[in-house]
Amino acid sequence: MIVLRREFYFPSGVEGLIVLIFYIIRRVLFIPITLFGISLIVFSMIGMLSPYQRLATFISSPDRLKSENVDQLISMYGLDDPIPVQYGRWFKNLLQGNLGWSYVGKAPVLQALLQRFPYTLELTLYSAIPIILIGTWMGVLSALHHNRTLDHSLRIFAVVGWSFPDFVFGLFVLMIFYSTLGLFPPGNLSLWAEGIVKSTSFRSFTGMTTIDALLNGRLDVFVNALRHLVGPVLTLTYVQLAYILRITRSSMLDVLQRDYVRTARAKGLDERIVINKHAKRNAMIPVATVSGQTIVGLMAGTVIVEAIFNRTGLGSFLALAAQQLDYASIMGGVLFFGLILIIGNLLVDISYAYIDPRVRLD
Repeated sequence: MIVLRREFYFPSGVEGLIVLIFYIIRRVLFIPITLFGISLIVFSMIGMLSPYQRLATFISSPDRLKSENVDQLISMYGLDDPIPVQYGRWFKNLLQGNLGWSYVGKAPVLQALLQRFPYTLELTLYSAIPIILIGTWMGVLSALHHNRTLDHSLRIFAVVGWSFPDFVFGLFVLMIFYSTLGLFPPGNLSLWAEGIVKSTSFRSFTGMTTIDALLNGRLDVFVNALRHLVGPVLTLTYVQLAYILRITRSSMLDVLQRDYVRTARAKGLDERIVINKHAKRNAMIPVATVSGQTIVGLMAGTVIVEAIFNRTGLGSFLALAAQQLDYASIMGGVLFFGLILIIGNLLVDISYAYIDPRVRLD
């Protein structure tokens, strides 16, 4: 965990690099411990199921249920053994990447998750950029016009956005922009574009359609993919942007009251220099931390939005798995998102050490 201590400074040069490397190593060593704790929670959820239901988290193909006796399979995997023995066997499969068979994805769970991860990552990246840039810009404007008409308007905008549930605003976006105006359809691609993407002439480099379309020189597919992204991106952006706006406004108001800002103004410095160099840079420290956590949270928070806009990402995949009681997919998804959150928080902590020089890596 990063501890803020004003009397210490993050070392620079070679010394700082060594400290950072040791910090990263220490945090990476804690990842297996954290995942072990998550696996215990997940397995306790599996333990509530019957042996017949838990069998789906062990087999790698549904054909075995048709060709072999189910009771023999239960005995083979020891699903009637003591709980600690079952957990050890399940954890061993987990380390080997065997998370069972996904009935929703019609493939092994790990393969199904990796196939859908690029769609969720693409949605997250396109949402994060306007959330951070527009949110901080509006927050600074609101603080600079404190208690004026613009400030009140932006605060109302933020309160409404933060109070709106994702699924409600998503339905509004879908009804207005697709049902009424016919502009931004749901799904990943139109049928003609999907046919091009699935053809042998189209090479997949990243799994993210917009990037792969540019790398393949297909601007028509790129534009089509963007049209399908507008709805879910707009939904995620408005709700999360409101949060960044509020944090930026609060931080900026606090910094504007500091002595060094008053001193800079007393020296006769241009107001733009005072705002951009002295106030804004210091106000961005907590904003940067919250922004990093917001991006990480978006990865795990797209379930409802993807389901509403019929995008085949991790969110809609897990929502469908829950509807069809696909236990293997649900448990695999929980572990996968847990790993993403752990790695994401590690990157946020490391970046924070460079943003704020007062931070010690403790």
